[in-house]
Amino acid sequence: MIDLRRVRYFVAVAEELHFGRAATRLGISQPPLSQQLQALEQDLGARLLHRSKRQVSLTEAGQLFLPEARALLAQAERAASIAARAARGEMGTLRVGFTESAVLTGALPHLLSRFRERYPAVAVQLIEETSQEQIQALLDGRSDVGFMRLPASGAFPAELDAHPLLSDPLVAVLPRQHRLAEASEALGVAALAQESFVFFAPGAGTGVYSQVLNLCRTAGYAPRIAQEAREVVTIAGLVAARLGVSILPASVRRLDVAGVVIRTLREPEAASKLWLASRRDGASATGAAFRRLAMGPEPASL
Repeated sequence: MIDLRRVRYFVAVAEELHFGRAATRLGISQPPLSQQLQALEQDLGARLLHRSKRQVSLTEAGQLFLPEARALLAQAERAASIAARAARGEMGTLRVGFTESAVLTGALPHLLSRFRERYPAVAVQLIEETSQEQIQALLDGRSDVGFMRLPASGAFPAELDAHPLLSDPLVAVLPRQHRLAEASEALGVAALAQESFVFFAPGAGTGVYSQVLNLCRTAGYAPRIAQEAREVVTIAGLVAARLGVSILPASVRRLDVAGVVIRTLREPEAASKLWLASRRDGASATGAAFRRLAMGPEPASL
């Protein structure tokens, strides 16, 4: 295997055609420079330099080897640069899990735009999943970061590091013709006790499910789920079709679904946080770079 240090020494001598100047350029003395070049010639089995007391010149082998040596050094520098950039998260692939509501809040598009601007050489793979699916993907190493709500258990696994990005108030979503649609004040959750609900299925894997159930229980009732759906946009559409009411994150306003009215809830605890989660150990360099950006001083949402 060729010693790249010796190759660099050869290029310096070949360009200077003077051992003294080459040694000065390299920051070493002449004796070790001469010894390293002799070792390189032995490694290659070819004489590269004609040496005399008055001048240095390249042999035919040296002339042919010089452009290859320069290319070899350039490639080595490029490889080292790629490795260093990859270690800093500036190159590679970022795998991002997200819930539908992460897009609706604006947090995901805003952060992705900033990340792509700062790290244009990183390929981004987006995977839409429920919060529970994202947690499993992080634990299995299939994703690097995830935008999610608090899981149904009320806590993240110890293997994950999660930070809140923003708090999204929970709101009542009513058909436009509903008796409470024109109320002038914020609604209490108890006002919906007799209503049929359109909501997520128990196994949908969204943390909002358990939050809403807890709000209803605190208000003294268990919501009567008349229709289940997996996506926020579907739930809002079914509410517009007068199949029931719902309680969803306020980011549902961005959907601008015709036929529904969004009402603020009175309860101060009626809010759902959006979290950014990743593994505590073995985090990818691109994931670490994304977290640094997301946790920086600029807010995550517009």
